[in-house]
Amino acid sequence: MPSCNVRSVFAAIAIATTLAVASCASTEMKNYIGQPVESVVIDYGPPTSVIDLGWDQRAYQWRKISTNVVSGSTSGEIRDTRRGQRYEEFVTPGYVEEQECFYTFYARQQGGRWYITNFRQPKLECE
Repeated sequence: MPSCNVRSVFAAIAIATTLAVASCASTEMKNYIGQPVESVVIDYGPPTSVIDLGWDQRAYQWRKISTNVVSGSTSGEIRDTRRGQRYEEFVTPGYVEEQECFYTFYARQQGGRWYITNFRQPKLECE
């Protein structure tokens, strides 16, 4: 019976850790609400695109592409054949994985400047 409680504790810790990690980008993005758009530009460079949404509303979007190299592997085993032993090699090739993420802030114009009012939640893989 105690092992069940230990499993529950480990499961709860794993879920809490996953949720904490998953909210990293959103937490950072929340910090910009109320600030001028220039504060995001200073930290992340110019936006990839700016979309006018109406008279005094805009969406500013940043695009980030992450590249990850996944290495290949080689394994093998010795097999007995009619002619003796033979080494067979198995190769799993490596590959390059690319992840495209968009980070979007909504802004309103006030006094000639644009201020962040909200943001769009990035997809889960981008958190």
